[in-house]
Amino acid sequence: MSSKISRRKFLKLVAGSGAVGFGVMAAGCKGKPSGAEGWIPDQYQGKGDFPVNLKGRVAISDANPSIERDDEKCILCGQCVEACKNVMGVYGNYPLPLKSEIACVNCGQCVMWCPSGAITEKRNIKEVLAAIDDDTKHVVVQTAPATKVSLGEEFGMPPGTSVGNKMAGALKEAGFDAVFDTCFSADLTIMEEASEFVHRLTAAKDEIPHLTSCCPGWVKYCEYFYPELMHNLSTCKSPQNMMGATIKSFYADKMGIKPENIVNVSIMPCTAKKFEVAREELEVDGNRDMDYVLTTRELAVLLKSKGIDLNTVPEREYDSVLGESTGAGKIFGATGGVTEAAVRSAYFFATGSNPPADLLSWQPVRGMTAVKEATASIPGVGTVNIAVCHGLENARQLLDGIKASGSSKWQFIEFMACPGGCIGGGGQPKSTVAAQNSAKLKRIEAIYKEDTGSAKRCSHDNTEIQSVYKEFFGKPLSEKAEKYLHTTFVNRHDRLFS
Repeated sequence: MSSKISRRKFLKLVAGSGAVGFGVMAAGCKGKPSGAEGWIPDQYQGKGDFPVNLKGRVAISDANPSIERDDEKCILCGQCVEACKNVMGVYGNYPLPLKSEIACVNCGQCVMWCPSGAITEKRNIKEVLAAIDDDTKHVVVQTAPATKVSLGEEFGMPPGTSVGNKMAGALKEAGFDAVFDTCFSADLTIMEEASEFVHRLTAAKDEIPHLTSCCPGWVKYCEYFYPELMHNLSTCKSPQNMMGATIKSFYADKMGIKPENIVNVSIMPCTAKKFEVAREELEVDGNRDMDYVLTTRELAVLLKSKGIDLNTVPEREYDSVLGESTGAGKIFGATGGVTEAAVRSAYFFATGSNPPADLLSWQPVRGMTAVKEATASIPGVGTVNIAVCHGLENARQLLDGIKASGSSKWQFIEFMACPGGCIGGGGQPKSTVAAQNSAKLKRIEAIYKEDTGSAKRCSHDNTEIQSVYKEFFGKPLSEKAEKYLHTTFVNRHDRLFS
């Protein structure tokens, strides 16, 4: 007979015996849950307003494709509740009892705030390694811009160290057949989204305000809580899935490989991307856009398992065909980056000229302010009012304000689920609480440095982007582009609300 005692039984025994100076409530929380004193997230200031013995945790479904919890490690500290409620605006914003599913936008912020390592991403390392070892499969990997300024932290480098070419070298050494840069498909996304935005401004004003759609956590949040705004979402797929669809069509044809023999893997700062790749809408002609997502942390585990040290691995260039990127594609990883990149090309599409210098270093949309506002004057279009929002609790407040007023003063709104944007995603290296905002700022600084150091700063100047349109898609918003690069959304409101 096992002498092992369960965590809950232990906590109940401790609480009943008075062996600890404060009571521990193992049965969950009553009233409003709050974080424990002495371990408070830095997204907001001040201590929780309940005593230390009131604790709880968010519910996580076994079917959740993004995150999981090890109950033996959970200490019921309540920090996952703090993140889900106060940062992400999910917990507590739906009725109980649950109707048909556990509300989760898969963002992984609970992973970042879990002090005991109980909540982690669901790992896909074994599946990816099996694909690499399968000689019948052509395994392609892409790397998101935010991962290139954060992976180094897992190998002892300072936050914000740019390791893109080392990352490419490490992935090739790990056995991937082709290594592409998601910054390329960020440029591709801008080609489509900037064109879509200009079209909406001039010919489809009922779809204004234009809401960005590249963040899967935000998209699911909109589907849950604001389905009436789904028609305002950009129909563009995220850069990850635009790349996946392009690899299994244009690239497959160019290389003479059957799409079904391609395995698409992405390295993402985001746990919600694991949910995104499973969405039914994200396939073309029976081929899934993407197959597997590894977080930045998972990639570090994979590389270390193969004895690959990022500090010493030789640098390599990204593969051509789908590897070139501009500064606009690189800044996608920071809050405000999508907006800045989109306005650069929207200006070009409206005027035929590249934007002025102030729009190439557009300070009003940069930084960690929760909601940033800016205006851009585009000849032939007029003055465009823009908002940039990160953190979904901030999005809730912004959208509720729009609903209350009955209209939006902004024509373009960028939403990112995670604080700081993708650089603060739920799949990123975990920093200490005191250093976390500092780490995010260092990553953001590195991203903008890459932009200013780029020979090309606008997506439409990407030579490989021009080639893929000339050889395959035709032009932005063409019938072929709509087929491969655009998507639809799902009303999930009724899964939470009666």
